[in-house]
Amino acid sequence: MSVNGIRQNSLVLYKGRPARVTSIHKKKIEIETDDGQSLSVRPKDVNLLHPGPIGSLNDLVSLEGEIDTAWELVSGNTITLIDLADLAYGDYSPSSAWAAWQWVEDGLLFQGTPENIYAQTAPEVAEEKAARKEKEEEQQAWNEFLNRLKIGQYLPNGEIYLEEVAALARGERDKSRVMKALGQLETPENAHALLLKTGYWDETYNPYPARLGLTTSEPESKISTLEDEYRRDLTHLLSLAIDDAGSKDPDDAIGLEGNRLWVHIADVAALVPPGSPADMEAMSRGSNIYLPEGTVNMLPSAATANLGLGLAEISPALSFGIDLGPDGTTTGLEITPSWVRVTRLTYEEAEERLDASPLRELYQRAQSFEARRLENGAIQIDLPEVKVSVDDSCVSIRPLPALRSRDLVREAMLMTGEAVGRFALDNDIPLPYTGQDRPVDDIPPATNLSETYAIRRLMKPSQQTIKPSPHSGLGMELYVQVTSPLRRYLDLVVHQQLRAFFRGDDLLDGKALMGRVGATEAIIGNARWAERRSLEHWTLVYLLQNPGWRGEGIIVDKRGKRDVVLIPELALETQLYQRKDLPLNSRISVEIEEVDLAFLESYFRRIS
Repeated sequence: MSVNGIRQNSLVLYKGRPARVTSIHKKKIEIETDDGQSLSVRPKDVNLLHPGPIGSLNDLVSLEGEIDTAWELVSGNTITLIDLADLAYGDYSPSSAWAAWQWVEDGLLFQGTPENIYAQTAPEVAEEKAARKEKEEEQQAWNEFLNRLKIGQYLPNGEIYLEEVAALARGERDKSRVMKALGQLETPENAHALLLKTGYWDETYNPYPARLGLTTSEPESKISTLEDEYRRDLTHLLSLAIDDAGSKDPDDAIGLEGNRLWVHIADVAALVPPGSPADMEAMSRGSNIYLPEGTVNMLPSAATANLGLGLAEISPALSFGIDLGPDGTTTGLEITPSWVRVTRLTYEEAEERLDASPLRELYQRAQSFEARRLENGAIQIDLPEVKVSVDDSCVSIRPLPALRSRDLVREAMLMTGEAVGRFALDNDIPLPYTGQDRPVDDIPPATNLSETYAIRRLMKPSQQTIKPSPHSGLGMELYVQVTSPLRRYLDLVVHQQLRAFFRGDDLLDGKALMGRVGATEAIIGNARWAERRSLEHWTLVYLLQNPGWRGEGIIVDKRGKRDVVLIPELALETQLYQRKDLPLNSRISVEIEEVDLAFLESYFRRIS
């Protein structure tokens, strides 16, 4: 019995290896492979090399033939396996058929099937030889690269492989041939660790903005020029822009005129109208990204240069005149484009002048407003803050003291947000309101650091809606973020809506407004995540640059046999095994022991 010319004791090809047919059935063929297995296969799973008979695969012997001569005779033509075996070995036997087929399998001189073998031309053979040589050299280079990498080294020609690892560490891909070859999990953290180990990246490389897919190049869109429009002259008022030392984008200033608080905001919407290229680019970025190594702006630098308050002798602004009641309530609001003359102060400079007019009176009004918020259930979370800066790869960390001047600016901005929200509600102007649900349980005021730490963990995230809703954390019935249009896109949208209202132009409706909220929500979330991770990164770099660092930690929580310790000087949280059960808020001395930069982990030990 035979099937397609295959009969018992035929030599066949199965998965690239020789096999002997031991029996034939109606639908199956029994074969014996060269590794001794007996298998039942379909006829289409094998190819006939020789009809046999062959008693055993051990009968296949090595042959010396004239394969090169055979190739030269038929180069550029097609022949069968029978003809090739006869030309190269002088006969067609199981051994010659198998020997000839191995040259076809090799693919250099011959390619095809047993019935149709093509003999390549000399140029084709030369091209294949060159390709094989190149592949062999690549494999050799790859092997040398891996061997060096296993001991944390690489040569310049290995950079092409490490850039693939860097792409994984930056979150630009999720696979890596290098990591797989090393038997390591293909994660951004493992890739980062490998790059640090080899020195391809040094400790100052911050991968987190890229890992979140954030744009870190400066905006390139053009902004329009300032229109010739009416602006109220408020240059006679003392207007103070109070900010951190080194701030480069001052977009708010405050002043006092009788019982009226003036809050002047950079008039960004005057140069960035809805739908303009700069507006679309700002929406795609969502906000500025503040990194220790520098700021990535959402608007072109020309916007800050032309609109930053106090950068020129006289600045254009959108000014908010807020009438205040004695109990801290906002009783009226005037909004007007303006010209203002702004004096810039740092928080520290303002603190020194806080007991003198007009900062004294401004602070009194801020205190009244804050008292009202606290009566309404505002939740204060005062945890240690620091300023992390990078100058020529050198990291510095400076604690930010709790200053009354910071409270003053914060309350003035909140007053503005409340007043604008009420104005928009009264005049049916769609705006993105910011609300926050209350925690499930009532939260008493914190009296120490551990209670403050616990409260923060209970807080729910804020939300942007087109309908006003209470903001529980701020203790406000409604709130609109409006005071940072140079830095936050939705603040710019508020300014665009207000400008359209006063000019009689079409307003964005609620659906269009929420479209802008939705477009920026995920981006802003990623930006804040990148900022937090970047702060952690550079804080750990600081510890690497200051080995043996010592400082004070405060126990703020307990998790099993570990103490959660907050280090105020670094604004860094760590965990330590309990040597003895100290109460919450105990102060202990700690020393840095180890830093794992790739995984953002730091290990301290207790020294007292």
